[in-house]
Amino acid sequence: MLDIADELNRWVGQGRDFAVATVVAVGGSAPRRPGAALAVDSDGTAIGSVSGGCVEGAVYELCRQALEDGRTVLERFGYSDDDAFAVGLTCGGIIDILVTPVRADSPARDVLAAALAAAAQGRPAAVARITDGPGELMGRALLVRADGSYEGTLGGHPELDRTAAGEARALLDAGRTGTAAIGEDGSCCGRPLTLLVESSVPAPRMIVFGAIDFASALVRAGKFLGYHVTVCDARPVFATKQRFPDADEIVVEWPHRYLESTDVDGRTVLCVLTHDAKFDVPLLERALRLPVAYVGAMGSRRTHEDRNARLREAGVGELELARLRSPIGLDLGARTPEETALSIAAEIVAVRRGGSGVPLAGSRAPIHHDGPRIPVQAVQAVGSVA
Repeated sequence: MLDIADELNRWVGQGRDFAVATVVAVGGSAPRRPGAALAVDSDGTAIGSVSGGCVEGAVYELCRQALEDGRTVLERFGYSDDDAFAVGLTCGGIIDILVTPVRADSPARDVLAAALAAAAQGRPAAVARITDGPGELMGRALLVRADGSYEGTLGGHPELDRTAAGEARALLDAGRTGTAAIGEDGSCCGRPLTLLVESSVPAPRMIVFGAIDFASALVRAGKFLGYHVTVCDARPVFATKQRFPDADEIVVEWPHRYLESTDVDGRTVLCVLTHDAKFDVPLLERALRLPVAYVGAMGSRRTHEDRNARLREAGVGELELARLRSPIGLDLGARTPEETALSIAAEIVAVRRGGSGVPLAGSRAPIHHDGPRIPVQAVQAVGSVA
């Protein structure tokens, strides 16, 4: 739901009633991950997607029905091969969809409105909802903030909200959307409940060091992937907004000094395109010791070997050097700045998602590598839960 927060926040501001369908679990080769959402307002306007088209029509009707009767429902859609006209996923996957009405009389409207506003404004927030449990607990929501405070209620036992908030904050801290199993009374002993936690955090950072032509193409690729992109170069004549109109920030500073002064985290990617030892070595000496997601450096294999030797002389250890992606990018045969940017972006995605980078054709490896899984054999419809 939070992946379409901007538009839903506008709907709330306009006083619209709507229903939102959220992917809560997937199995097999499902096209969308948990947290993906489709929403329908009382006029029939639809935004978002839960399957890339396979079951959109059926989910749209579920949303219209939820708007009419105010009931929260959980439906499972799986692969149907017996009937060519049956609603199902042609990819062979399974998805569970939670459909929640957000009407003026909905118990969670105010909480969901606050969560949507936070996500639309770029403030960290998580929404926890029960996807498998007693019907009277369905349709409620808990908003959890980065400091651990929360509002709303899931109902039930008083300890349930506190335990759910703790689970939600852990996922929010990691910037992840996922599920958690907790007891109905807030302990690990009560009747088991399944909790969906949707996290919304500021965009991850991509810092591109080196204001060269290849950097301009990489900035565009980074923005396409949803990164907040910074370009850093010590040369003011090259680090300009005119040359990098798509960048969120342009910083004129020695790269290693900027890296020492700026905030990074476990989702940050660092792309070193300077391939100049006086910039690269002090920068990489620091970058390889930071808890970031990706460090890549441009250069030929000869440049790479020379750079590694200089880094060893500077005291960088072998385990730290093993983190360096150099030469940067996947082997696509790239030559132009745009092709090179694509190869770098592809490697970043592969590292982030655990992909191998090998062609899918002829491979038996899973197409999708992340997200909560549900047993493939469990294909029967769950049906109404309220």
